[in-house]
Amino acid sequence: KGIERELICPACKELFTHPLILPCQHNVCHKCVKEILFAFEDSFADGGSESSNQSSPRIKISSSSMDRIDRISRSASQRRSFGWRGRKRNSLTPRSSLFPCPGCQRDIDLGERGINGLFRNFTLETIVERYRQAARAAIAIMCDFCKPPPQESTKSCMDCSASYCNECFKIHHPWGTVKAQHEYVGPTTNFRPKILMCPEHEMERVNMYCEICRRPVCHLCKLGGCHANHRVTTMSTAYKTLKEKLSKDIEYLISKEGQVKAHITQLDLLLKEAECNSERAKEEACQSFEKLSHVLEEKKSAALRAIEASKNLRLEKLQMQAEEYQGLLENNGLVGYAQEVLKETDPSCFVQTAKQLHVRIQKATESLKSFRPAAETTFEDFVVDIAKQEEILGDLSFHSNGLEIPEINEEQSRMYNKALISWESPGKTDSADTYVLEYHKLNREEESVTWQEIEVCSKSKIISDLDDDSSYAFRVRGYKGSVCSPWSREVILRTPPAPVFNFLFDDKCGYNSELNTRRTSVESRAGFPLLLGSERMQVGCYTTLDYIVGDTGIAKGKHFWAFRVEAYSYLVKVGVVSSNKIQKLFHNTHDVTSPRYEQDSGHDSGSEDAFFDSSQPLTLVTLGMKKFFIPTTPAAPKDPASRILPLPSSLGICLDCDKGKVGFYDTGRMKCLYECEVDCSGIMYPAFALMGGAAVHLEEAVTAKYGEYHDDI
Repeated sequence: KGIERELICPACKELFTHPLILPCQHNVCHKCVKEILFAFEDSFADGGSESSNQSSPRIKISSSSMDRIDRISRSASQRRSFGWRGRKRNSLTPRSSLFPCPGCQRDIDLGERGINGLFRNFTLETIVERYRQAARAAIAIMCDFCKPPPQESTKSCMDCSASYCNECFKIHHPWGTVKAQHEYVGPTTNFRPKILMCPEHEMERVNMYCEICRRPVCHLCKLGGCHANHRVTTMSTAYKTLKEKLSKDIEYLISKEGQVKAHITQLDLLLKEAECNSERAKEEACQSFEKLSHVLEEKKSAALRAIEASKNLRLEKLQMQAEEYQGLLENNGLVGYAQEVLKETDPSCFVQTAKQLHVRIQKATESLKSFRPAAETTFEDFVVDIAKQEEILGDLSFHSNGLEIPEINEEQSRMYNKALISWESPGKTDSADTYVLEYHKLNREEESVTWQEIEVCSKSKIISDLDDDSSYAFRVRGYKGSVCSPWSREVILRTPPAPVFNFLFDDKCGYNSELNTRRTSVESRAGFPLLLGSERMQVGCYTTLDYIVGDTGIAKGKHFWAFRVEAYSYLVKVGVVSSNKIQKLFHNTHDVTSPRYEQDSGHDSGSEDAFFDSSQPLTLVTLGMKKFFIPTTPAAPKDPASRILPLPSSLGICLDCDKGKVGFYDTGRMKCLYECEVDCSGIMYPAFALMGGAAVHLEEAVTAKYGEYHDDI
């Protein structure tokens, strides 16, 4: 009875039936594996996992496992295309081969063969059968061949996979025949094959053990299969080695029985302590919520009293006003009284009474002409604003001092075609199981902030569909069960000023530049090749720049692209060039850079800058020696030192063809360093120029490999 927990399938929570060994070495029933795969496929078809358990009543998949299925499905959709859309529901074989192990939650990929590539655990199956027989000792196994009524069986034939009584066994296994040599055991319902066959090569028996994959293999697997380069050993050697290790480990555990019992006693005490502490925590939580409830009740009572007092005062005023207007009716109130006064014939008495009455009649006449209610009927002043309190109560949760606050890594986070937000935990202990990332757009016009929430299983997340040229605030918190950490420090990142423009370097680069195979990096090398190239140019004391352009042009709209310049680069120019000036660019022998451009040359380069900018067939700025040089313009500072900025780690260019402007940005802060007008009459191309030792790398677009699917891939 004590080993029953070892014989329970982690999926169906029942005794194993035809258990299969998964690659992670856990065992699952054959039927459970199929149902998990079907449930996994249904999670694709239904767009979620809420209904995936309904078609498999036998299997019990926890919510954490279904969350795992959702995450795996997102990862798998990036790598392969499943055929579930055309599968009939009554199909006997699931088409998916990827699912989370019910025992350890690891992602299991069964490969092309699927379930057929798994070994059946006959040893575990035999142990389960012995357990079943011990549990139902009173229930006999009947003979399969007796005429009704069948007799109780006395033995089972492993070759015939049937049970016999003594008489039937003699009839079906006569002496002197082949059947007489069959192997028989005591009565059983578990018939296992004598020889374990290879699931990859069904006609071959397994005779070796792969030490890398930890599974039996046949000689074909070793010769040309997936285990060809793996270290293998003979089955007898593996049997002897593993049996010795298992025996030693069992002997060690048995020798430590006293220590195990001491740990059990300690765990029993911890169980009682946890029970008591949980009750204490419940009481403290109840007290906290009762305090909140008491405060709310007091606020509620005060608000209701104020509303009631205001209501009574307003009703009183309106009632008095109604009575006054009621008196203006004929034969009623003030008018009726005045009518009676008019009947007075004695002048002295009439004048004495009518003077005061006439004042009241005049006031009534004026109020009738400009009617205004004596009190307001709306109670807008008594509307309770609970927006901030709702947000605070929404964040109300258990805070753990042991769960550290995650920190957003601003160096690894990126804002480009998409936003990549990465974070890390300061310590290595008590790491969170899941994280919640929140973000919102910074807008001065909006008084209330609405955070958008995303639940993440990894430590990074890619966010799409953010507005261009906008700032966003991000924060993250960790969750471990029902316990959560406080929010991290808010980090503000800004999106590019325009949609990201994707291009590669054109393969027709300069004589001294080299492209990588992906055409995302260009490098020029100083030295002998540069001297050979200079010999072919009639430039005197000048050195020709090596130009390269992008392979895609821009005809209209606003676009942004980014790149990195290596810190060792001597001189690099970046900008844009028009299609009708490209030929002039590559054939312009006077396109030169003078030594007078060097910062330490001692020359005043202002006049030369003006001449250089006006004569160039493209718009560019100069970079080099870890500096960013702002071109000389009427609006630029006159002091040369103020036109030299530190070179950012990443630069961006924003081209607005509609307005005819080009801007140069520090992409880390998305701050514009320099902007000028440009002639966009033709198709515009990104342009780069290098001289000496220099290198430029285009920024790669943010894709799934940077973020949440990195671990799965």
